[in-house]
Amino acid sequence: MRHSWVLGANEPECDFPLANLPYGVFSTPGSAPRCGVAIGDSVVDLAALSDAGLLGAVAADCGFEQDTINAFMAQGRTVWDAIRADLTELLAKDGRAALRDNARLRETALLPLGSVSLHLPFRVGGYTDFFAGRQHAVNSGTILRGANNALTPNWPHMPIAYNGRASSVVVSGTPVRRPLGQFLVEGEEGPHFGPSRRLDIEVEFGVVVGKPTAHGDILSVAEAHDHIFGFVLLNDWSARDIQRWEGQPLGPFQSKASATTISPWVVPQAALAAFRVQSPERDVPLLPYLHEQADYCFDINIEAWLGTDSVEPARLVSTNTRHLYYSAPQLLAHHSISGCRMQVGDLLGSGTISGPERPQFGCMMEQSWGGRDPIQLDNGLERIFLEDGDSVRMTGWAQGEGYRIGFGVCDGQILPAHAWPKR
Repeated sequence: MRHSWVLGANEPECDFPLANLPYGVFSTPGSAPRCGVAIGDSVVDLAALSDAGLLGAVAADCGFEQDTINAFMAQGRTVWDAIRADLTELLAKDGRAALRDNARLRETALLPLGSVSLHLPFRVGGYTDFFAGRQHAVNSGTILRGANNALTPNWPHMPIAYNGRASSVVVSGTPVRRPLGQFLVEGEEGPHFGPSRRLDIEVEFGVVVGKPTAHGDILSVAEAHDHIFGFVLLNDWSARDIQRWEGQPLGPFQSKASATTISPWVVPQAALAAFRVQSPERDVPLLPYLHEQADYCFDINIEAWLGTDSVEPARLVSTNTRHLYYSAPQLLAHHSISGCRMQVGDLLGSGTISGPERPQFGCMMEQSWGGRDPIQLDNGLERIFLEDGDSVRMTGWAQGEGYRIGFGVCDGQILPAHAWPKR
């Protein structure tokens, strides 16, 4: 593996080695947001490199001076690969010296991560949340319907999903206000209105679409793979009590509309190629349009930690994307099969990722088994669902030999609900 000359990039636990090069949007005090790449302890200003002529002619149409990476993603795989190759050569210890040996350009284009603000990395075209984890589907079905009716008959045949709110997708660090809504109280016939009493997390893997389709077009699984730009960590905050009351017969609405938090760095597909693994065994044979001609699943560790302003975080969840039943290209291929137009910046959530053991369950509803069993954390906190002031931090990484491909941090803190009636 090649090494970088950038500070921190060669440390074994660094999220952003030379093999990663994730894309995001950053700003410095007094400057407008623009596109960057994380490397070691720094962010590389792509607009500055483009202006200096170090990224080739293709960079002219990539919009690196803009406040999203959408224009770059829209260029397609040939340009993605070209920019990645140029960046690798500029940042490698044994690569081109055009940036490394140019002190003035280095001062302008290579900035400490701690000195910048990070923003939503792409303009979200649409947001679709899937239900692609089998263990989560079994657990939640058992809690809600009983063990004999845990999986619905359609679940093993296709990726189940609902369309969420693109406008509610926020970047890591954005506070999340406890949602208001209707919910039932046990023993009472009619609903109450007020703050959700069962606010939860969902540990998910986010898929970012980089190449659009025209209305009416469909994608095979292999074609869908080429349309995916990269991946983010995703926490789909969920009001379980509101969800249970409103979810019949059409599914989630307000219970999932308050916020969906993503990590600020989009890890490109190329960075994760070494961590692809075989798909899981199928309960039933999938229909031909969902067949995979390659291994598209990933081996990526994801953890969630819970703390407060006064209590250090403790690990709540430790899971892995291996537990997903459907791969990212399968999700996208299924999404397109009706002729639905896919847009640059569309975001697909995997759904909650749960493994077979309780610490691997990717949400608090599962870990508390529907609120029956309090969750005891190593920091002394006891929870059934989230309380005001709680902070949840997600991290994720694919582990290589002596290096890791990380996603940075995906975090948010719960604020109290708005007062009602509003005055």
